Amino acid sequence: MAEAPQRSIRRPNRWDQPFGPDLTDADIERILAMAPFDGMDQSRFAPSATLRDIIRNDARLLSFESGDLIVRAGDHGTSTFFVMAGTVRVVLPPGLPNTLLGRAQPQQKTVWQSLAQVWSRPKLPEVRDIAKLDLKTATDTRVTQQGETRTRITDIDDICERYKTVTLGETEMFGEIAALTRAPRTSTIFAQGRVELLEIRRPGIRDIRNRVASFKEHIDGLYRQRSLEAHLRESWVFKHLDNEAMSRIVALTLFETYGNFDWQASFMRAAEGTPAERLEKEPVIAREGDYPDGLLMVRAGFARVSHEYDHGHKTTSYLGAGAVFGLEELLHNWRGEGEPVQLKNSLRAVGYSDILRVPTHVIEQYVLPTLPEHRAAGSIKPAVPQADSQASTADPATSDLAPEVVEFLVDNRYINGSQTMLINLDRCVRCDACSEACAVGHNNNPRFNRHGRRIQSLMVANACMHCLDPVCMLGCPTGAIHRVEGSGEVVVNDDTCIGCATCANNCPYDNIRMVEVRDAEGRFIFDEITGQPVVKSTKCDLCVDQIGGPACQRACPHDALARVDLSDTAALAKWMGR
Repeated sequence: MAEAPQRSIRRPNRWDQPFGPDLTDADIERILAMAPFDGMDQSRFAPSATLRDIIRNDARLLSFESGDLIVRAGDHGTSTFFVMAGTVRVVLPPGLPNTLLGRAQPQQKTVWQSLAQVWSRPKLPEVRDIAKLDLKTATDTRVTQQGETRTRITDIDDICERYKTVTLGETEMFGEIAALTRAPRTSTIFAQGRVELLEIRRPGIRDIRNRVASFKEHIDGLYRQRSLEAHLRESWVFKHLDNEAMSRIVALTLFETYGNFDWQASFMRAAEGTPAERLEKEPVIAREGDYPDGLLMVRAGFARVSHEYDHGHKTTSYLGAGAVFGLEELLHNWRGEGEPVQLKNSLRAVGYSDILRVPTHVIEQYVLPTLPEHRAAGSIKPAVPQADSQASTADPATSDLAPEVVEFLVDNRYINGSQTMLINLDRCVRCDACSEACAVGHNNNPRFNRHGRRIQSLMVANACMHCLDPVCMLGCPTGAIHRVEGSGEVVVNDDTCIGCATCANNCPYDNIRMVEVRDAEGRFIFDEITGQPVVKSTKCDLCVDQIGGPACQRACPHDALARVDLSDTAALAKWMGR
């Protein structure tokens, strides 16, 4: 039988789909004539990616009407804005209340309300109070000619009177720090009158920053001024230092980025390859055997720690935001006890990693002499066991976690989960008590599926993991999907969800569903303008309004189910080893 002819396709390129397809040559000329672009040396850009090319493909022009929200405090963004015309208002801390941002603060049910759920829940799925859905608030939404949904404050004069704001005018920039680090937006900004903005997505800002020294210095200076010290002090390594030492460290810290910022779009394809192929695609941040030229701290994203083993690499642990790498080697060499050592492990970006690199001489001068004694008691252990040694090959943080489990969690990006639903299949008897308990607390609608990927006796169920890097929140036009203030659960405000499915499409774990909703009589609810069924986003909310927390975990009669923060590998190893 003849073999089928080989099929070939052209690999998609970054600029196959311009960010602003309607951008004209005249628009580009106007943008290039505006600060800060007019002062940029265009010879610094590569012929294949000129400044003009970046503007044409990575930028778009947007128009906002008075009161339109441009960014919300707490949202995760991936772009930077320049004011082309008009004025925007920046709301200063403490900011606007959640009700004006499309969010809701869950109210915990009373004991009586919790008991009443058992017999008062609807018999039909996804029933809603239609009067509540039609509730008018201080904000509403509008749809632009391009089909984009905008949330609008209906009385901006009242907002400006009641809350502290500052104005930004033509040529001023905002949103650059959140766009480069995917940190939550720190302020809410809305249009005052008609406003035209230039929005540049992250790859374009990154390219300009890499080519124009003054632009890089400006952005890095803003980050050092506003955020860097706070990020460093989140780690025990720096939190004890005085202000003078911290000022010096802040001035000398280097910023580095590795990997693909939009990792969620391609990680499933990457997970299908062999371990060697997956590792090959992960950018090396630090390589085993190299001189430790600084202490590395993960600012955002994740990184894989591995060491050479049997002609390959074995993953020993993974690092998330705030974790440090290389301290043990730096400490050993600084003490001068024995021969100097090189890095005993490699560090690679998983998806993407934002790294803060503090040079070795800075660490030796300011940090190591002041480390608390109980923190400075570590010593170097061999990365690979010798023939006459029974030493563990694993990182101390994951010494009780099987290497294949660590690989499984990293390759499937489950390391992103702060409340991941894990099921021990040896203990689970498939009684569905977890699903029933979830249904009771959510009007007869379970918010997870009791199936998922498996390794050994462990299953990661299809339930929202309340991720550390919640890509589901990117692009929500109304702010309906958000973190709960104080506790951090990722929830959806059903009242302001417009059913656009942006969150469901962004979720790389398939843990968000879109459902058509019904009224109390079981009839589907239709949109009065389009005539289409009203659709809402649903997901696990970690029973944020229930007494006692996640009902699924509390209901399991055999202690087979747990919600686990996968950054706490010691707790995971303990739970798995019961």
